[in-house]
Amino acid sequence: MEQPENQQQDVAVETPVEVSPSLEEMLQVAERKAQEHYDAWMYAKAESENIRRRAADDVTKAQKFAVERFTNEMLAVKDSLEAGLAVTTENVESFKSGMELTLKQLSSVFEKFHISEINPVGEKLDPYKHQAIGMVPSDQPANTVVTVMQKGYALNDRVLRPALVMVAQAK
Repeated sequence: MEQPENQQQDVAVETPVEVSPSLEEMLQVAERKAQEHYDAWMYAKAESENIRRRAADDVTKAQKFAVERFTNEMLAVKDSLEAGLAVTTENVESFKSGMELTLKQLSSVFEKFHISEINPVGEKLDPYKHQAIGMVPSDQPANTVVTVMQKGYALNDRVLRPALVMVAQAK
């Protein structure tokens, strides 16, 4: 039987056959990926170790040089004290004037570095800021600071040294 010309002939179309990768190829791909992940992990580990070491160095340097600015300011106060001691005149007024200027300079340094005096005369006793060393009879209410024996100091509201005080005794 003959086929008419206008009928299409069956054409064999070749479709690509999917070939799954062999186990060896899959293993090689997995090993490559594992090595890439291992390398990335080692890099991250080394980088984090470098950051930790740099941070530790920064902390050490910060501790070592934390008081550098304060020290530079205090050198001027020391120079003033030495200059006052070097004066040979016996005039008490000039000596007192020099001491007042030096104290003013020291107070300025304290202010610049947020060091404040604790001078609590008339305040209620605060055991966080004051250390009572005795009680005295007084017209003030009980536990009120009557006398400051030694001023206290605070750095940024943190007590460096409590004030030594005498407080009013209960009647």
